[in-house]
Amino acid sequence: MIEEVLSQNEIDALLSAITSGEMDADQLKQEEKEQKIRVYDFKRALRFSKDQIRSISRIHENFARLMTTFFSAKLRTYVNVSVASVDQIPYEEFIRSVPKMTILNIYSVAPLEGRILMEVNPNIAYSMLDRVLGGRGNSDKKVDSLTEIETLLMSQLFEKAVVNMKEAWDSLVVIEPELDEFEINPQFLQMVSPNETVVVVSLNTTIGDTSGMINICIPHIVLEPIIPKLSVHYWMQTATNKRDPEAYEKLQKNIQKVQVEAKTLLGETTIHMKELLKLSRGDVIALNQAIDEPLQLAINDEPKLYVQPGKHKNKLSVQVLEEIKGEE
Repeated sequence: MIEEVLSQNEIDALLSAITSGEMDADQLKQEEKEQKIRVYDFKRALRFSKDQIRSISRIHENFARLMTTFFSAKLRTYVNVSVASVDQIPYEEFIRSVPKMTILNIYSVAPLEGRILMEVNPNIAYSMLDRVLGGRGNSDKKVDSLTEIETLLMSQLFEKAVVNMKEAWDSLVVIEPELDEFEINPQFLQMVSPNETVVVVSLNTTIGDTSGMINICIPHIVLEPIIPKLSVHYWMQTATNKRDPEAYEKLQKNIQKVQVEAKTLLGETTIHMKELLKLSRGDVIALNQAIDEPLQLAINDEPKLYVQPGKHKNKLSVQVLEEIKGEE
């Protein structure tokens, strides 16, 4: 049995029906006792939790930023790559959604088993190729008419982009991605069984005036060894353990050398402009500070200590009485 959370509109509709008498409360209780059955498609088995999908999305948001910088420098034009969606679907469904002729890059990701597939929309791939060859980024070629030289240039471009994949995954696992195959027809590609669950990360990609999608297909077999690391608990624990004691001590010493402004305000008051204009030598202005109360020592305008004024070696000075306790 799968529990279902009602939306606020559904809750309001139920309350309205009970109030108006359209639905009896006893009838509602009887329905709750009855077992609710929902059709479950085993071909679309969800093998990753929402928490794990969010972790995969976080990795590829970093990957998208790295790809944006990499291709902007490589193609010398405006490039923007961003995560559009992250879904888990059967491999067969992913292959059916891919165009009949497209750009397919297959990467091995040692030491993980299996391979990752990157499908690049032909418009995006040809725009990249045109920029590499000195053009403006036009994408009017057909995928089945690529020459050997064009195929080599395009494959080299995506082969060099693996450094971004390695860096994006470093926060989770150290991998050594390599471009194994370069294909244009998905029908000749059988990475896993048709019913195998894969995670598909879709990236919105814009190069100059051309836009399209880059889809990254990650089979379950690739992620299986690192599934425990996809939890929020692991990310938080890793962030804590990554502190370098030597670097932390060095940072602490450097902070201690930073100069800060320390000042004590003797008191303050408010007067009218008319009174200010009439001030003359010998007049006394009463401050709001009582003579028997301590003063406040402010560090960079933030009150930190209670002090009392005095004199030390013929200089005005203050003596620390206690620390001002505030919020942590």
